[in-house]
Amino acid sequence: MQAPNRDHLVLLTGATGYVGGRLLSRLEATSRRVRCLARHPEYLLSRVSPMIEVILGDVLDPDSLDRALQGVHTAYYLIHSLSEAGDFARKDATGARNFAQAAAKHGVSRIIYLGGLGEAASGLSKHLRSRQEVGDILRETGIPVIEFRASLIIGAGSLSFELVRALVEVLPVMITPKWVSIPAQPIAIADVLDYLLAALDAPEEVSKVFEIGGADAVSYGGIMSLRRGSGTEALANTSSPADATSIESLAKPGNTSLCARWAKPDRGGT
Repeated sequence: MQAPNRDHLVLLTGATGYVGGRLLSRLEATSRRVRCLARHPEYLLSRVSPMIEVILGDVLDPDSLDRALQGVHTAYYLIHSLSEAGDFARKDATGARNFAQAAAKHGVSRIIYLGGLGEAASGLSKHLRSRQEVGDILRETGIPVIEFRASLIIGAGSLSFELVRALVEVLPVMITPKWVSIPAQPIAIADVLDYLLAALDAPEEVSKVFEIGGADAVSYGGIMSLRRGSGTEALANTSSPADATSIESLAKPGNTSLCARWAKPDRGGT
């Protein structure tokens, strides 16, 4: 494996989000050169060290991406529009295409993307279809992309997990929708961050889809049924920590917490 180069400039998008904010703290601790792209830089400037560069920009505004991507070696793409009004899938596709084209223009060596876990053949929700389409779009320009597909991320502050926990704690009895029977492979936020950091030091030619999740499959209904007060701790231990020394070690035979596939040029890793 190549030696880490901490002089390479890393661009982080989504730094005000749940995963991005925690990844930013981990990146700061590694002493890497980090630049953040933010629609509202004022939200970040008071929370980061003076060594972190924060630039105004929006993936839906192509002209704003030139300054952000200039000189960047690796870019994290941690953006999705699910919480916004309007057609989120169309916005996600447009933003990803703008970003990928600008990244190619400025010679970015790799994009690291956190998407959603699910099998296309089994019928994906609109949200998951959009997340996987974004990965395909990011690969269209030929830039190597490492895509991690995660299911429910466990940790205080995670939107999906907090929603499930709130339902259980507030409603003693409820009529559950059909989606509660959908199986998931919960993964701890600490493990997700380990995977994202490990990808920085992968060989530059690697372009793969990694499906990450805990060793145990459990439905959302099963998550809800966990005993109050012990659910977070129990689920946080269902995933296997990433070996941050080598991204390739994550795909070794026998590592049941991760499946890896080479990205196919004609289908973008699916």
